[in-house]
Amino acid sequence: MNNSLKQYIELYDSNRDAINLRSVQHLNALRETARKALDGVLLPRKGSDDYEATDLNAVLAPDYGVNINRVDLSRESTTQFRCEVPNLSTCLYYVFNDTFKLSATAGQSGDKVGVMSFSEAAHRLPLVLSKYYGSVAQLSNACTALNTLLAQDGVLIYVPKGVATTKPVQLINVFDANARLMAVRRMLIVLEDDAQAQVLVCDHTKGDQQYLSLETVEVIVGRNAHLDYYHMEESGMGTTRLSQLWARQDEGSNVLVDGITLTNGYTRNDFRIDVDGAHSTTQLLGMAIGSGNQHVDNHTLINHNAPQCQSNEMFKYVLNDQAIGAFAGKILVKPNCPKIDAYQGNRNIVASPEAKMYTKPQLEIYTDDVKCSHGSTVGQLDQEALFYMQTRGISLPVAQKLLMQAFMSDVIDGVRLASLKDRLRHLVEMRLSGDDAMCKSCNLKQ
Repeated sequence: MNNSLKQYIELYDSNRDAINLRSVQHLNALRETARKALDGVLLPRKGSDDYEATDLNAVLAPDYGVNINRVDLSRESTTQFRCEVPNLSTCLYYVFNDTFKLSATAGQSGDKVGVMSFSEAAHRLPLVLSKYYGSVAQLSNACTALNTLLAQDGVLIYVPKGVATTKPVQLINVFDANARLMAVRRMLIVLEDDAQAQVLVCDHTKGDQQYLSLETVEVIVGRNAHLDYYHMEESGMGTTRLSQLWARQDEGSNVLVDGITLTNGYTRNDFRIDVDGAHSTTQLLGMAIGSGNQHVDNHTLINHNAPQCQSNEMFKYVLNDQAIGAFAGKILVKPNCPKIDAYQGNRNIVASPEAKMYTKPQLEIYTDDVKCSHGSTVGQLDQEALFYMQTRGISLPVAQKLLMQAFMSDVIDGVRLASLKDRLRHLVEMRLSGDDAMCKSCNLKQ
């Protein structure tokens, strides 16, 4: 076992009663299983045989504090912080560090839609929590097992059968503490049959403190249900993010997952989508803009476990300075699953000699009568296009920015919320111009 992982297991062993006391039985029930799953685990290291660009052992090595006693460490309140998308009305909720808080616009996503902490769900929706918590996330993933071991609360978004949210649900994750801190964040999104929802999650960091976000998201999408899930990371250079999203689709469902990294420190995202029902549609999109010493690593897996489904996957990176990007993606088509139409793409621009991009797209197909393809490119900006634009009076920096914006356009166009699409175009333009790309409406007081 790696020493970096061992320190958190020992933390649990020494504080088992305190952790359980300040949590709910639905989370406590899985802790010992997670504890056993971590026995003897060796975290992947950079350059190992399974193509790791992220050294998880090194990432977890620092001694981050864990808020076992559930003390409210935040110095901000929901009246002091705003994260707004122009012309988009949302139902707004917050997670300060690892604590869920309501806002003035909470509870307006529909009378039957439930957005609440796990501690509240244990009283209001105990059957939902007991049925779905831990039903998709696999403890064979060391980060998911560690999250399951230490998580004491979380956020539930529950949409009953046949119900649609009247507004998108927006969740703001804010880091705000006086000391180095790990936030163990957990989210459960459940859409029952014929339900519809749009969820937007935004990550922000206050100050220059060192933070680690250890996040696991479980998504269950019922028959003929529709979900759009967007995650935008706009965190600081001192923030490390280890995130795993586990999703399961039933027959006829339609799911869009879009992971966007605009500013960050060190990020590793894992996306796994199990398409368990026929006639389902899956879109998995992502983009990353890296500069300085930023690190962005996306690992993806789409499992086609049912016939007659479509999936489209595209991740794009623009890297500058000494930034490092990585993409490892797999589409898996199981036996007896014909009529699968699946595409996976990874396109990358490396704009400086010091920047690095690692890419490994994969297909595994175990049935006939499918249409599956994948591709990956790593290159620089088109020099002929740059020269042509300069001959038309466009300066080199502006020409470079315009080409990079155009490069990102198809991923931005995949956003199905018009106001968010416009906002993302603006933030990408800011980021490519050298700005921090922070929402100007955000009021993070130093």
